[in-house]
Order: sequence, then C-alpha cells, then structure tokens
Amino acid sequence: MRRGFLAAALACACATAAGQAERAPVLIELFTSEGCSSCPPADQVLQQLDTHAIVLSEHVDYWDHDGWKDPHSSHEWTLRQEDYARRFGIPGSYTPQMVVDGAAEFNGSDARRAQAELQRQGQKPKAAIKLTRRDGGVEVTVEGAPAAANVMLALADNFAASDVRGGENKGLRMEHVAVVRSLRKVGSVKRGSGFEETVKLPADAAGRRVIVFLQEGSSGPIEGAAELGPS
Repeated sequence: MRRGFLAAALACACATAAGQAERAPVLIELFTSEGCSSCPPADQVLQQLDTHAIVLSEHVDYWDHDGWKDPHSSHEWTLRQEDYARRFGIPGSYTPQMVVDGAAEFNGSDARRAQAELQRQGQKPKAAIKLTRRDGGVEVTVEGAPAAANVMLALADNFAASDVRGGENKGLRMEHVAVVRSLRKVGSVKRGSGFEETVKLPADAAGRRVIVFLQEGSSGPIEGAAELGPS
C-alpha cells in the first residue's frame, strides 16, 4: 500500500472514531531487521501508525549473520518474539511481524490489517495510565486495570537511521521510529486495582520516549498503554 493512501485511510478512520467514543491508546509492536529485505515497507507502515498509536520497533538479531549486523538489534527482542510465537501458536518467528495490543499478529507490511486492528483494539476497555516526569524518573499512575497484569516500562529512541552497507538491503538508507533500547517490569496490578510509583530512569533516558504498558504475562493482551515523548 502506498504511504499516502495509508495516511489518508488512518486519518479517516481516526476521525470516524473520534466522532464516536474516544479510542483507547493501542500498543503496536513491530519485529523487524535491517538485514531483512521484506522489512523496509513495514518500517514505513509503522512510521505512519506512529501518529495514531503507541509504537515500538523491536529489532531482532537472527538476521545479523546474513551480511549486515543491524546496529539496533538485540537478542532480547528475539526472545520476546519467540514468546509471542508460542502464544499465538504459529510455527516460528518471522520478519516483519506486527503485534497489536498483544492480541493479533500479522505481516507488518499489511497496512489494511494494521488499520483494522488499531480500530478494533481501541474499542476495548483499558486501564487509565498517567505518566508524569519527575527529577530523574517518571511517576506512573494506573487506575482500573481490566485484568491482572505486569507494569512494563520501555525506553525507545525517537528516531534512528542506517546506511546499510551489506546484506539484503545493501545500499538502502533505512529509517525507524521508536527503536526499543530497554524493556523491564516495574510492578504489577490486580484486576480492578491500581498502581502508583515513581520509577527511576537511567541517565541515558534523556531524549528517549518513555512507554508504559500493562501486559498479561510475558506475551498476553495489553490492558493499557501510555507514552511520554522525548524530554
């Protein structure tokens, strides 16, 4: 799908949703790699979704042996993707894979499916999450969790780019948004309960996005999400 068409479709869909009930924030994860020739279109789709959802770009490392080592890759995201594969009952991991709210997975280049899932998941009841910057940290307040869940905090680079010099994408300049650098559990909530804590952030959090979301288990449904832009 052409990027202009996707942007128009998303704008139309979000305007329609705004005319009805306010849509809850939706978390969209993209498992991608600069060593995968099928990934650039999915990276572009995620860039378009960035203005309509909370997005995370998680670069896996199993393409790193194929002529280009993705400088943004981590085995941690490979393991997270494997958890999703088990949860969804699919044969194995692949790129590009998009996971929307921990509830649906599909080829990350499928912009129509992404739009449909964004609207579908946005209609579900979610916890209210408020994030406030404090000196050296972020105050996290959660109210009305629909289910027992882990409180997860991610730090992500706002933007990253590479001039790829080898592998399947040799010669391309690849651009990414919300590139995940760390993800950790900072607490937990019970169904119907809340959470309030000021979480200390590392020194390298400056200039990065702070994303907090509630997830059932390690790869279950997302029960709420919130984001602070780069400081």
